[in-house]
Amino acid sequence: MQTYRTIEPTAPELATLYEIQKSKFITHLQHVESEDEARAFVTAMKKQYYDARHNCSAWVLGADARLQKSNDDGEPGGTAGNPILEAIKQHALTDIVVVVTRYFGGIKLGAGGLIRAYSHSAVLGLEAARCVQMTPLAELRVTIDYSLLATVENYLRGQGLSWGEPVYAADVTLPIHVAPAALSDLLTALTDLTSARFTYEKGDETLVPLPVSLKATE
Repeated sequence: MQTYRTIEPTAPELATLYEIQKSKFITHLQHVESEDEARAFVTAMKKQYYDARHNCSAWVLGADARLQKSNDDGEPGGTAGNPILEAIKQHALTDIVVVVTRYFGGIKLGAGGLIRAYSHSAVLGLEAARCVQMTPLAELRVTIDYSLLATVENYLRGQGLSWGEPVYAADVTLPIHVAPAALSDLLTALTDLTSARFTYEKGDETLVPLPVSLKATE
C-alpha cells in the first residue's frame, strides 16, 4: 500500500471566490477516484455555471498521481487548466478534480495575469478544503481490563496514535491503528504499561485517512 494525499471524500462541497479586474473566479473541487467521476463533476459545474464564459479544470488520479489532465475551456492555451493542475501537484494531492469558473469582467488580464489568477483561485480552493493523508496502518485489537482503559488511551493519545470505537464486553477491546513497522514497539510499551495484562489480535493493513495541513506541503 502507498501513502498519498487527497481531500476528504465525505467533506461538504464548498466554493471559494477570487475577484480581479472585475473578473470573478469561482473554485469548486471534489474527491474522485476515476476519470468518469472527474468528467461528471466538470459537466455538473458547466451546467451549474452555464452562463459563465469559462469553466476550466484539471484532475489528478491514482495513488502515484499517474493520471493527470487539464482543460483551458476556451482560455488561451496553457493559461488556465495547466496552472490549476500545477496547484494540485504543488500541494501533492491526488484523486481530486478542480474546476475554476470565470465570469469575464470586461478587462483582459493577459496571459500572465490569467495564469496567476487561475493558479491563485485553485490554491484558495485547495487550502479551504479538508486534506487527509491516506496512510497504510495495521489494526491491533487490544483487550484490557476496564481499569486500564484510561491509562492506555492516555498513552495512545500522547503518542499521536488513533484508535476506533471501543468494544465493551467482559473486558474492553480497543482497535488501535499503527504503522506496521511500529507494531513491535507498541506491544513492548503496552506490556510495560499494563504489566502484561492484555491480549491482542492483529488485523489487516488498511488505508486510514489522517488529517493533514495542505500548507505544510508548500
